[in-house]
Parts: sequence; structure tokens; C-alpha cells
Amino acid sequence: MKSYLIYLIRHGMTEEGNAGRYIGHTDVPLSEAGVQQLREMAEAYEYPQPDVVFSSPLKRCLQTAQIVFPEADAMPMRDLIEYNFGEFENKTAEELENHPVFPRWLAGEEGVDPPFGESSRDFQTRIMQVFCRIVDGLIKTGTTRAAIVTHGGVITTLLSTFGLPQAPMHEWMMPEGCGYTVRITPMLWSGGQKMEVIEELPIVPGSFSEPDIFEDFNVEDFLYD
Repeated sequence: MKSYLIYLIRHGMTEEGNAGRYIGHTDVPLSEAGVQQLREMAEAYEYPQPDVVFSSPLKRCLQTAQIVFPEADAMPMRDLIEYNFGEFENKTAEELENHPVFPRWLAGEEGVDPPFGESSRDFQTRIMQVFCRIVDGLIKTGTTRAAIVTHGGVITTLLSTFGLPQAPMHEWMMPEGCGYTVRITPMLWSGGQKMEVIEELPIVPGSFSEPDIFEDFNVEDFLYD
């Protein structure tokens, strides 16, 4: 039975992300260090080359797609954009510590969302719907290898929703420029909308092991960005 591979890649580093700012819809570019790191990773490690590349329309993702997949023209899809942080956008946790809503939102209190931002439920629904459209398109066209260059929050949401083995969002966190290969088989997908997570990306050339950047990654440093 034909299967479909999708490479989920988080964009590279930004100045704002390194400063600990919540960056969702704000359209910031990669930092110079982020560009350099991606180029070094693309040279040292291996990113599988897809037949088609989908991307968040924001600069940091389109730039990442250009560096990691130079032979492809990325197709922007607005619904692949990161979570909308509303009043929290472009602020650090320290700047928000006295905000009346922020501590409750940070603690994960149910029904508490950023003022003028996006609810967690709406975000998950949006991400699920756009991913399903992509998968349906791949199956209809017979395209067996695709990449999605997007944001950390998008990838962790997809994997915690559809991924096997099942794991909560925080267990799927990844460094900038890294991600996962997932495999879609029509029977598993049509039977329960599940996909297999089969490897971390990028990989060491000639092997199926992950690069040491994953070993050095501290999940406490992970931010939506």
C-alpha cells in the first residue's frame, strides 16, 4: 500500500525568539545567526528532499524553506501561521508577569486565552483542518513526499493530535531548524486520522540517527515562535 512522507520542519532562529518574546503572527525575519545556523545544518546534516513544500506565509518560515529546500518553491498557506498571542504578542514573560490574565493562561487554566488573541481550541481546529487538506491533496494527486515548514506550536499541535506514538505537546518540542518525519498510510489515516512519527530531522548522512543538536536542546527554552 502506498504511503506518504511529510517532513515537518520548524523555522530557524529569530532575534525575538532568542530574547524570549512570544512571537506568533508578527512577521519577523530570521536572525543572522539563524541563517548561518541553518546553512551549517544543511551542510552537516541531511534534510530529505520533498516533491512539494508548504510553508507558513511568514518570513522566518519562507526563508527557512529556501535554505533547507533550495530546489523547491514553497507554497504559502495562511492557516499554517503560528498561534495569535493577542496582547501577549512580542512581549516576554517578565513584561507580562503583572498582566491580570497572563499567569492564568501560562498555568493552562481552561478557557483562559490571550485578550484579542486566539483561543487554544480555535488554534487546534485551524491547524487540524489545514493539515487534513494537505494530506487529502497528497493522496488525491499521488504525491508521496512533502515538507511543511512552519512554527513550533503548529508542529507540536499536529503531533500531539495525530501522531503515533501518542504524546503530549511538550514531548514533541524541537530546536529551530529541526523537526520530524511522519508517515501517512491511507488505512490508518482514514480509520482514525493517525500518522506514524518515524524519525527526527535533520539526520546524520548515511544513517537514521538524529543530530546532536537534539541532545543539547533544553525544552525549557522552547517558545512559540
